[in-house]
Amino acid sequence: MPIFLRPSPQTAGRLFALWAAALVFLAAPAAKAETVRLMAFGDSLTHGYGLAAGDTFPEQLEAALKAEGLDVLVINAGNSGDTTAAGRARLDWALADRPTAVILELGANDGLRGLDPAATYDNLDAIMDKLSAAGLPVLIAGMLAPPNLGREYGEAFNSVFPRLAEKYRAPLYPFFLDGVALVPELNQPDGIHPNAQGVAEIVRRIKPHVVELVKAAALAQQSLRSN
Repeated sequence: MPIFLRPSPQTAGRLFALWAAALVFLAAPAAKAETVRLMAFGDSLTHGYGLAAGDTFPEQLEAALKAEGLDVLVINAGNSGDTTAAGRARLDWALADRPTAVILELGANDGLRGLDPAATYDNLDAIMDKLSAAGLPVLIAGMLAPPNLGREYGEAFNSVFPRLAEKYRAPLYPFFLDGVALVPELNQPDGIHPNAQGVAEIVRRIKPHVVELVKAAALAQQSLRSN
């Protein structure tokens, strides 16, 4: 005949507490990964000059990334007319939105105005230095100089973005307007700003690079949570 031992009240209390804790653990949902807050920091090409709601680069990019199953919020930190100097001046204000990754798209207005490429480099270098110090993964979206400014200017300007990418070991998308610049049907009447179809083409081309950026940001967030 089997013999059953009655546990002491103290032991019974401990067993009940362990059982209750196990039930709570099993019932709790798995910890949800944080949403990646991707800040698109740029000029009118980012902000969406002349475009309707839903057609801007940040909005179309967010929709495309979510279609890939990525949990991303794309913050529109574009400001029409910004040069690299203006972007540098407002960076602290933009960082108040607490991004966890950044697409840096500045330089088009410097090129259109024929500003000194050395100053463009210095401004972008200061921006990258601050983003790097904040531990933010960055995708640099490069720009090309207008061809009418001559070969010497073009070479100096176009080298700015690869130099920055090399210095900060950051991924580079060489030309933000790749496949869209000088294509009339993809641009607004001014011939400078993409229309909704042009933005869609930009998103299609840059998306693989942004997916890698988002994955890097998500891994960084997981690492911070585990430490």
